[in-house]
Formats: sequence, C-alpha cells, structure tokens
Amino acid sequence: MPVHGVYKALMLPQPNGRPEAADGAATVLTEEGEERLVSFNGFGIFVRERGDGYPLLMINGLGGNLEMWNVAQSRLSAHARTITFDAPGMGRSRATPVALPLPAVSWMLCRLLDQLGYERVDVVGYSLGGVMAQQLARSAPDRVRRLALVGTSCGWGSAPPELVPLALISTPLRYVSKSFYRRTSHLLDGGRRFADTARAEAQAHERNSHPPSALGYAQQFLQGTTWSSLHWAHTVRIPTLVLAGQCDRLVPPANGRLLAARLPNSRLHTLPGEGHLMLFDPGSAALPLLEDFFGSRLLNASPAWSEGEQVDHDEAVERELRSTPGAQPMKAFSAAYRGWLRTPLVQRVFPGRSGKP
Repeated sequence: MPVHGVYKALMLPQPNGRPEAADGAATVLTEEGEERLVSFNGFGIFVRERGDGYPLLMINGLGGNLEMWNVAQSRLSAHARTITFDAPGMGRSRATPVALPLPAVSWMLCRLLDQLGYERVDVVGYSLGGVMAQQLARSAPDRVRRLALVGTSCGWGSAPPELVPLALISTPLRYVSKSFYRRTSHLLDGGRRFADTARAEAQAHERNSHPPSALGYAQQFLQGTTWSSLHWAHTVRIPTLVLAGQCDRLVPPANGRLLAARLPNSRLHTLPGEGHLMLFDPGSAALPLLEDFFGSRLLNASPAWSEGEQVDHDEAVERELRSTPGAQPMKAFSAAYRGWLRTPLVQRVFPGRSGKP
C-alpha cells in the first residue's frame, strides 16, 4: 500500500500536514487556503485549510462564518495546519432540520475530522465556539491534544452579560447590516478596538459576506442558552489555555476565571484592553499567546503556558462573579445554579466538581 494510503486508512495526517481527502470532494485552491464542501451523514460542511504543521481546529462563535477567521488564520497558519469551517446554518454550510444538542455537535466534529483525515488535533474555541470546544474535549478527549478557550464561559452558572449586549446577540442583524455592526460593535467589545476605519470595514465585510440563516442562528442561540459544563469541567484534563478580555462586555472576564478554576490543567490570561472581538484584530495580545501555545513543541517550553495564572481560589472566584454586573434574572439563576452544585447531595453525584485537586 502506498504511504499516503496508510495515512488515509488510519485517518492520520500525512507528514507534510496535508491529509488525504476521505470523501473525494474537490478541493479549490484560493488565496486564503484550500476549500471544499465536506458531505457526510446528511451534513454539508464548508471547510478551509491553510498552512502546515500540527492540525488546529478553529471553532467560531454565534452566527460566525470562516471568513471572520482571516486575521487569526493568517497568523496561526504559520505554526499549524489550520482548519476553519462553517457550522450548520452558518456561512456556506446548510442548516440541520432541528437544533443539535451539543453532544451531537461534538459527534459531528469528530466525523468531520474523520473525513478530513485527522486523528488528533489542537482546538481553539471562541465565544460559543468555546462551548462547542469544551463539549468536544468532554465527549472525545482522545481527539484533542491542546485546547484554548477565548472569550467564552461554562454556560449556566457563569456571569451573564448586561441587558444591552444580551439583546444585541439575540438577533443576527449585525451579520446582515454593516452599519448596524459598526454602530454596535463597541457594545460587545467594550473598547476602541476598531477605531481604525479600514480594519472596521474589513471586519464588517468578512462578517457580512456570508450571513447565517435565520434557522441556523436560532439553533445556535438555543444551543448556547441551554447548556453548562460547570458540573463536569473538572473531568477535562487536556492542557487548556483560557483567554479573557478585561473589557469584554458580552462574556465578562470573571467567566474566564471561573473556567480556569474548574479546569484542572489550565492557565489563565486576563488581557487588559481586550474585548470580545479580540481574535479579529491583528494587534490583539491574544494572537501571540495562541501562536506560542500551539506552536511550542513541548508544553512546558511555552511561555504562554508557563506564565499563565493557575486559578484555584473558589471563594475569590465566587466574589468576582457576584460583583460582575449582569442581566437579571439570569444572574440570579446562575448564582442559584452554582449554589445548588455545592449542596451535599450534588457533591455526592458530581464528586470533585470544583476542578483543582
């Protein structure tokens, strides 16, 4: 059997980082990378790959399409074989008839990796994509080498945003109207990230180039609002880098601290001046951290890892969560959920749920 046939049979990357296509779909070479529509089990997922090195799966946030990854993929593809995709109902991927529960999304991601020929990958999950990434790490830990969670939370039990950012993400309008996006992006980011009008226009163009379907957006919104990893995050032992923006108005930075406290093998960076849209800005402090974390051959040789904060003070985390402004009654419900998980009965059902040993 030819060497490339062995890699295909084992679903492993070829030595040059370019796997043999498993589904026979035609690959189109563009300036941005290698693109194709991957079809399996009724799914049609649009994928773009770029660069060489260890494979890195990049999972976007609510309503996002892969064009929005242009800045981050350009940087990270210098160190990895980056894999971006449009989730069902987003960009150029067709929606599913019904909303998929997140364990089913994890199964879909595993099948997608099978079709692309990757046995094990690194994963970066942004915003809602961080929720999907956590579920993948929980459901298929053998498929993930390293994990980065950026601007994301544990779902229920986290600190919710204030009312205005929450109302903003309840509609896909910012993916349809450039002017609406430009006028409201600061309500999510919390900073002056896109004071550069050229950068703001490029980001608006990428966002609006392939807007989500109304059905797909509603399905993703439902996925994100009915899920929590708080009771099982302590079981995820994959090395995890948590990045939180100090100015993030959609996912307040206390959520990054909560995640890092629950994940037993994690490091936290809370980034001053960074907001929710950090990964779409070429000047973001998040990008060098991700380059170092995923590009370092040995984990302990990564300054992004070794210089990150280890969080293990649950009482301090709880105080920060309670002091964070947030929309009611969601904030009260999340606090009640955290309290319920600390009751003796639940502690017996979910032992070790606090994360750090």
